[in-house]
Amino acid sequence: MPVSTAQKAYAQYKNNKVMGASGPELTLMLYDGAIKFLNIADMAIEKHDVPKAHENIMKTERIIDYLRNTLDMKYAVAQDFENMYSYIGRRLVEANISKDREIIAEVNKHMHAIRDNWVEVMRANNIVVKDA
Repeated sequence: MPVSTAQKAYAQYKNNKVMGASGPELTLMLYDGAIKFLNIADMAIEKHDVPKAHENIMKTERIIDYLRNTLDMKYAVAQDFENMYSYIGRRLVEANISKDREIIAEVNKHMHAIRDNWVEVMRANNIVVKDA
């Protein structure tokens, strides 16, 4: 299927947004992406669309893995994030195996809390938060 001009323009916009983002903004984008994929997975489970649910849970797992792998463990708070990400990662595996909407909802709640705290940290450090 050919890609339309509008699709190409949107892809370029998204690429420019990522390439021009600061580290904290990129982290916020990852949190937003994880939440988006969890929402899609939840809807897919509800509709019994197992492949779509699996795909979006895996996307969320990859985001969590990336966040874990980029932690700078020389800071004490990094261990707290490691613990959270590790727990979320385990719960995502459980959700993917069982296609359990309750686990997805739990993880989504945690991701919203982490995201909201991250926005507050950004604001406290005078980092402009767009679309928050």
